[in-house]
Amino acid sequence: MIDAFMRRIGFAVVALFLAGPLIVVAGVSINEKQSLTFPPEGFSMAWYGQIFTDSGWRAALVASILLAALSAALAVLIALPLVWFLWRRIAPWANAFRLLGVAPFILPPVITALGLLTFWATVGFYGQSWTAVISHAIFFVTLPLVTLSLGFSSIDRSLVEAAATMGADDRLVLRTVVLPLILPYLVSGYAFAFVLSLNEYIVAYMTVGFTMETLPIKIFNALRYGYTPTMASVSVFFVVIAAVVFALIARFGDLPRLLGAMASDQS
Repeated sequence: MIDAFMRRIGFAVVALFLAGPLIVVAGVSINEKQSLTFPPEGFSMAWYGQIFTDSGWRAALVASILLAALSAALAVLIALPLVWFLWRRIAPWANAFRLLGVAPFILPPVITALGLLTFWATVGFYGQSWTAVISHAIFFVTLPLVTLSLGFSSIDRSLVEAAATMGADDRLVLRTVVLPLILPYLVSGYAFAFVLSLNEYIVAYMTVGFTMETLPIKIFNALRYGYTPTMASVSVFFVVIAAVVFALIARFGDLPRLLGAMASDQS
């Protein structure tokens, strides 16, 4: 009895420790005064409104969402044919392609960002907004690569063989059999890449510099002029978006399957 009570106390302390920074940031974001003080002095939601009413913050929000949406879509488009190829061609040398797919995410972000900066500067496209889309897609392709690999591994190959026996070619099999089965994994890979791209700073900054301000870049640029609760509001906004995205996945996407867990009746 005592052990169970102490264990609950321990879990509560750890949870409070992990949630502490978010609680502080959320408190600062509703501060009535223009200062980063906690506990908040007064209550005001005006700093959240400034994200949408201030032209600078609004432009940064639009840029961040566009960058995240496009780069996540491109990451999925890169990962899908690669995983399809690896699933169809079972060979030891095929793992080299999987290793290339996860390499950008394994390396420290600053190393990957420096490599992308060098590449874009060499070919003469440094500072173009579309280079950030490609760079983020390359950097986050690991996420849909992993989720899609889980999805393909859960497919019963006898279904594919039955479709082929009925006369379906590879394209028809992919469209009518494979894609419906891996759709939850595809959506989850897109969502993971989208959320992380939305929050990413180093790769975006080193590929486009100041030519395109995303919200993370905007926060760091705004630090030169002082601290405002708007920065804390943006941080809370990021957390809310991530929570909503993953809640939707959990609600409509069969979260246990997305996490790679197989149902007991399938094991």
